[in-house]
Amino acid sequence: MLIDVVSHPNVMDDELVYREPQGGNGQFRMGSQCIVQESQTAIFVRQGQVLDSLPPGGHTLSTGNLPLLSGALKILITSGKTPFTADVYFVNLKDLPAVPWGTNPPIYMETPGKGPGFMLLRNRGVVDIGIEDPIRFLKQYGMGKPIMRLGDIRDRIQTVLLGTITSLLSKQQINNLQAANALIDDLEAGGLALLNEEFVALGLRIKSFQAQGFDIADITQQDLIKYGGNTGTFADLKRLDIAQDAANNPGIGGTAAAAGVGFGVGQQMGGIMNPDAAAAQQQQQQQMNMMMQQMMMNMMNNMNQGNQAQPPAGAAPAGGATPTTKEEIQAMIDSLDMKLASGEISEAVYNKLVAKWEEKLKGM
Repeated sequence: MLIDVVSHPNVMDDELVYREPQGGNGQFRMGSQCIVQESQTAIFVRQGQVLDSLPPGGHTLSTGNLPLLSGALKILITSGKTPFTADVYFVNLKDLPAVPWGTNPPIYMETPGKGPGFMLLRNRGVVDIGIEDPIRFLKQYGMGKPIMRLGDIRDRIQTVLLGTITSLLSKQQINNLQAANALIDDLEAGGLALLNEEFVALGLRIKSFQAQGFDIADITQQDLIKYGGNTGTFADLKRLDIAQDAANNPGIGGTAAAAGVGFGVGQQMGGIMNPDAAAAQQQQQQQMNMMMQQMMMNMMNNMNQGNQAQPPAGAAPAGGATPTTKEEIQAMIDSLDMKLASGEISEAVYNKLVAKWEEKLKGM
């Protein structure tokens, strides 16, 4: 079917490229009309080769405005009615505002001598982005597609954006949260040229860049393994698990263990998750740990004095007798939690004894 008029007036908000006809291989002739809307460019492609482009306005196709196409077709301009096959790609040149971006996964930055030896930075924000070089962009992303929208290239945009930010952080040897946020402030204040250097290669431009500011993601055991962090932090994570388990156990023993271990480890984990906060909390941590240990010792003394008269049901036998019931074994395990918290036994001894009594408990 011969196309006498080709245009694309109904552009979607997130649209980048639209092909006419949608199925490809349109039949045109010299003398056909091409209507290009404001903020559009019409690019003619024949047999996968990008040829001429037309700016906004109404155009009658001729050898004057399509010289490359005419040369490729070798049209004998006699009657001007010779048909030819081509695709017309309408490229949207409007800026796409408030395109969201985010750090997923977080940005890895080394922090030598602090916590696990690295931190995971998170951030999110928006950019205003648009097509700067329509032919370059079409060649890389739009060729052969009936339509291309922002979602089709969002991952690519974010990859380039985060790669550029990560490179800037590394080049300036930034290894703390305050310096990272200072870099973002510089970019927002007018350093967009640093970002645009990478996007120019894609045929894109960034006109505005906004970020909410970095924060630091919590670090898990899997993160320590993945990034090769300081293995000494595994012990802190283990104690945190012990505190959480103790808090779930009923009775004063579990509560005291959770208070003594949980608070101290919570402060230590603050240093693991956020290395910059560890130094400021160290003195407070030591004071509070001493208070919690004293409280736990007082609670244990009071409990032992009451137990001398009449041992409560389920308590471990007096005089060092071997536990024989499920209740007595559980009470023994609870007491081991408290001994570990107060430093009476090492973690290795704790693990060995707990494994022994839990195995016996399972067999009952």
